[in-house]
Amino acid sequence: MRHDVQRLARVGDVELCYDAFGDPERPPMLVIMGLGFQLVHWPEELCRQLAAEGFRVVRFDNRDAGRSTHLPGGRYTLEDMAADAVGLLDALGAGSAHVVGASLGGMIAQTMAIGHPDRVRSLASLMSTTGRRGVGRTSVRVFRHALGRRPRTEQEAVERRVRVFARIGSPGFEQDLDELRRVSALAFTRDPDAREGRRRQHRAVRAAHDRTEALGQVTVPTVVIHGTEDPMCRPSGGRATAATVPGARLELVPGMGHDLPRGAWPRLIRAIADNAARADLLRERVDGVAGA
Repeated sequence: MRHDVQRLARVGDVELCYDAFGDPERPPMLVIMGLGFQLVHWPEELCRQLAAEGFRVVRFDNRDAGRSTHLPGGRYTLEDMAADAVGLLDALGAGSAHVVGASLGGMIAQTMAIGHPDRVRSLASLMSTTGRRGVGRTSVRVFRHALGRRPRTEQEAVERRVRVFARIGSPGFEQDLDELRRVSALAFTRDPDAREGRRRQHRAVRAAHDRTEALGQVTVPTVVIHGTEDPMCRPSGGRATAATVPGARLELVPGMGHDLPRGAWPRLIRAIADNAARADLLRERVDGVAGA
């Protein structure tokens, strides 16, 4: 399975670091990570398995994360982050993509589907919410833990990430601590001062409007995936999203928290790939009618 090296794409005033898996001729699938997370937090093997379903899977660092541009003192919105993702599609020569977002990435993916509907072939919103007050609430204690002081060393960063995922991870699935430590160390190497960028991303989330009404106008095939044991974004966030987007399918994964445990991958891949295939079939039918 082909894997591109990490590259930088100029998108407006920022550079976005990205890589990709699979055949460049296949339909693109853009996967967007959450608050303070990086492209490396989409497991390579998960991306390879998604690509094997017939997609060109592209993962990237959001602004203020990883090797993408950091914006000290900057303020921006979810709309700006969605525009980044659209700009990355432009840089890649992709007219549209299947868009998969996790947590904050789900909010960005929703915002793309609202503001740039012609660029989104299908929408998969994972462990996310609509922005409506009272749904998808986060435990205050969990949030404080996630937004704590800056780790001074790689070891400190790794152990803090282990503690965070002991709280927000999936109790119904085995946790791969070796992999968690490996990726946490890699993330620290790529972005040692991630805390400040994470805080600016958090401000964008806090400033965002309730997307409920706008999501009611989304017409692309949508699947909403949520773990039943998610303390970071409670399942009410996923239920609200699925109830709002017309025709959306809700996939509740028993025992899954706010992570991507390997044991849940078959179900996640199937839900995402089936939704994307449904979208491509609809597109072929529309194109066929238009060309008749």
